[in-house]
Amino acid sequence: MSLAIAEIERVFREEYGRLIASLVRRFGDIDIAEEAAGEALLLAVEKWPVDGVPPNPGGWLTTTAGNRGIDRIRRESHRDTKHRQAAMIVDPEPHEQTGIVSDDRLRLIFTCCHPALAPEARVALTLRLLGGLTVAEIAEAFFVPETTMAQRLTRAKRKIKDAKIPYRVPDQVDLADRVSAVLAVVYLVFNEGYLSTSGEEPVRADLTAEAIRLGRVLRELLPDTPEVAGLLALMLLTEARRTARISAVSCRARRTTEPSSWQVTPPRPRS
Repeated sequence: MSLAIAEIERVFREEYGRLIASLVRRFGDIDIAEEAAGEALLLAVEKWPVDGVPPNPGGWLTTTAGNRGIDRIRRESHRDTKHRQAAMIVDPEPHEQTGIVSDDRLRLIFTCCHPALAPEARVALTLRLLGGLTVAEIAEAFFVPETTMAQRLTRAKRKIKDAKIPYRVPDQVDLADRVSAVLAVVYLVFNEGYLSTSGEEPVRADLTAEAIRLGRVLRELLPDTPEVAGLLALMLLTEARRTARISAVSCRARRTTEPSSWQVTPPRPRS
């Protein structure tokens, strides 16, 4: 039983960013995406210890969460428009690509880093949705109480919904307004993986790998932006020495650099 729960935790942690990004694309609503993912996790906790971990756990979570999202839409309202919306969601055809790149998670970052949101809210919301960090972990990163961070995240999600901020990478001419915040988010995802604030292991390789992957996508998107190349180089260099720097001594030192202060030049990773 305990082994199955540990496997569920590992899979969910690794798949969370991809799962949320795909659900946001599908439903167009962050709250629905988060609640559907949570319900899928609860069902996995019930079923996997009994039936075993499925061969494709990520796909299982995506399918289950999608079904839970559809159920919620149907429960919330009996209006014809909602039923038509739910019927459209069931369509198995691939969705049309939105924006200038097709990466779901990168589009989610740019949505969260919209200029309409406060800078600290952009970073915090993306860490929550993409990195799957808990509110407590994000609050620790920003040196604020957990209740303050929870309110900040709620306001940011409401702003996205009320302002109808699109789920897409902006046009080329609009990229410059958001690049700094996007780079900050990618770096902080890497930073959380480099020295995790929770769990038994001091390193979360899934987060460092995801940050590097996003860095590569950004490099393709903005090949002439030196800050992008510099951040990717920094992450690759730091990741190259990951196995050599971990010792038996716990690496649980608190962050010494407030993340919201980083703009263009990233701080040195903690060692």
